[in-house]
Amino acid sequence: MSGAVYGGDEVGALVFDIGHNSVRAGYAGEDSPKVDIPTTVGVWLDSEDEVSVPVTHYNIGLCAIHVWRPEMELSTFLKDGMVENWDMFENFLDYIYYSALRAVPRDHPILLTEPPWITTPKREEMAELMFEKYGVPAAYLAKNASLAAFANGRPTCLVLDSGATHTSAVPVHDGYVLTQAVVKSPVGGDYLSEQCRIYLQERGVELVPPSFVASKEVGRAEEAPNWQRRDVPYNLTDSWFAYMIKEVMQDFQATILQVADSSYDEDIVKTMPTTHYEFPNGFHKDFAIERFKIPEPLFNPSNGAKAGIQPILGVGSLVTTSVGMCDIDIRPSMYGNVVVTGGNSSLQGFTERLTRDLAAKTPPSMRLKVISAPGATERRFGAWTGGSILSSLGSFQQMWVSKQEYEEGGKAVVQTKCF
Repeated sequence: MSGAVYGGDEVGALVFDIGHNSVRAGYAGEDSPKVDIPTTVGVWLDSEDEVSVPVTHYNIGLCAIHVWRPEMELSTFLKDGMVENWDMFENFLDYIYYSALRAVPRDHPILLTEPPWITTPKREEMAELMFEKYGVPAAYLAKNASLAAFANGRPTCLVLDSGATHTSAVPVHDGYVLTQAVVKSPVGGDYLSEQCRIYLQERGVELVPPSFVASKEVGRAEEAPNWQRRDVPYNLTDSWFAYMIKEVMQDFQATILQVADSSYDEDIVKTMPTTHYEFPNGFHKDFAIERFKIPEPLFNPSNGAKAGIQPILGVGSLVTTSVGMCDIDIRPSMYGNVVVTGGNSSLQGFTERLTRDLAAKTPPSMRLKVISAPGATERRFGAWTGGSILSSLGSFQQMWVSKQEYEEGGKAVVQTKCF
């Protein structure tokens, strides 16, 4: 059966956007994904009796990973955007198909996103999994940057994707990623969360997960909080506790952090209004210059981070470096269509600062235009939205890798049909 059989609105394709923070999944043609599930998975061993060999169990989903289960480690199946633990990933797909979407795999073609630097063995293994285990009628592997470009109506552009674990600048020309000019930096939302945690702990702020708080009394600002700790299992793992603290930090950075309009100047930011924040245990205070100081290394690496990863290139330099690696003929269209996507780009002032930095670095002969979706949700779901649009187009239906083509050409067929 040829891939061209799937026509018009009858496709019923599924789109899975696999990211380091979460996996978005839903039906092609819809505005937003049906489910948005954390990529973090709880792993624990259990056996029916003392003699049996322990069996690995997985807790998948936002509620499941918050369960107080002794000895449960939290980890992910991804490494550098690519699937590393295939057994965990299969269990994750089972959960999406059978619990979250309640869909039958063999009834739906599937479009999966992948990073621009994906390796050939990983692509082929993904195709083999989808056709052999799940028996999908057709599949397609698409670069997340090209899908974000489609979502913003720009088939030729430079996509700046700032996600959980890294920020990348990816040139897209007529829908195809120019892999030789991809530039990435290992800083993103997780980097900011870690900087927030270090900053607060240095100042003696006690960080506790919300589930540890039985009751609290909110006193005056910056006073030691008065709260009661809930009885929790004593042998919770460090990875579980670290993830719960990371969630608190994600809320903190989304509420408090703001990117300065220009290079960080303490005299200027002192004049900016403060923002109030209350932690789960009742401690609360106004935050001022730290709002701007913590995210500054994203744009100005010389304004060093406290610990951990040290940024090498600022976000603006990522864009100019990537454009400089492109053919000189397409550089004007790259500067004229800089598409900003990814959850980390929702940081207040991110797009405005990027525009200002690029304006100072762009050659005078080039027209600069930075494009970003107005809402935080649209930026987070940029690649998924592009996949939803693309896989529901009638002209795309001949692009699917059908089950028949897979059986005839083997798993290497994805290298010739998926770009």
